[in-house]
Amino acid sequence: MENILNSMERAEILLESLPYIRRFYNKTIVIKYGGHAMVDDELKDKFAQDVVMMKYIGINPVVVHGGGPQIGNFLSKLGKESKFVQGMRITDKETMDIVEMVLVGKVNKEIVGLINRHGGNAVGLSGKDGNLISAEKYLLSEDKAKHTPSEIIDIGLVGKVKTINSQLILSLTQNGFIPIIAPTGIGDAGETYNINADIVAGEIAAALQAEKLLLLTDVQGVMNKDKQLINTMNGKKALKLIDDGVVEGGMFPKVKCCLKALKAGVKKAHIIDGRLKHAILLEIFTDKGIGTEIVL
Repeated sequence: MENILNSMERAEILLESLPYIRRFYNKTIVIKYGGHAMVDDELKDKFAQDVVMMKYIGINPVVVHGGGPQIGNFLSKLGKESKFVQGMRITDKETMDIVEMVLVGKVNKEIVGLINRHGGNAVGLSGKDGNLISAEKYLLSEDKAKHTPSEIIDIGLVGKVKTINSQLILSLTQNGFIPIIAPTGIGDAGETYNINADIVAGEIAAALQAEKLLLLTDVQGVMNKDKQLINTMNGKKALKLIDDGVVEGGMFPKVKCCLKALKAGVKKAHIIDGRLKHAILLEIFTDKGIGTEIVL
């Protein structure tokens, strides 16, 4: 009898997901993969399974990955100190070579291999492949004193997205492939730029007019002033939380990234806890979800 009850529970879970499977069939979902989910072996396996399952039921997942800790570890082994300004890694030519080697040559290929081992058909890409991501230098500005111009800070080969070659991604997804994208871009003179993975994911979601943008993090989602999870919020509420200083630190750029993607045509954005097994499936295929959903 207990086995029958367990089977019935599983059937109910499957039935709960049916409307979402129908709604997202043949739609594109862009996932920013980062944080603890990229370093814990069990979580890496669960992530790969989630992505493969999405493809098999007719959804087109597009993965953009980070790799900050891996880059930092490799730089340390070479005796090179990581330096940051306003959360951005100062990237000289030597550091950029290492960033490209780690992101494109190591991390990207590991993710591709893992997804393929679980039955997917993943293809690894960087911004250079097919001119996927054209970029330009990103300059920081810092206010020094009242009534004085902001100081412009050059942090090296850190870039921002100019254009996305969405046709390349679409041609892959339409032919059964899962694109796995390293967040590097190419400049007008052929130089390589290191770009924040959240920003790249948001720009790709906008270019593809994706149904959803999912950002995996190491926190539950967006918290209110009482440190309670906000399940859903609109753009107006998100901006108020920013103005009130409730959304700050590492969450600030993530929320801004989501809002920019939504304004560019993405239907919904989600900030979810990648430390949970099957976080992606729990967010998009259940009624309550597990993180914060943001809409316009």
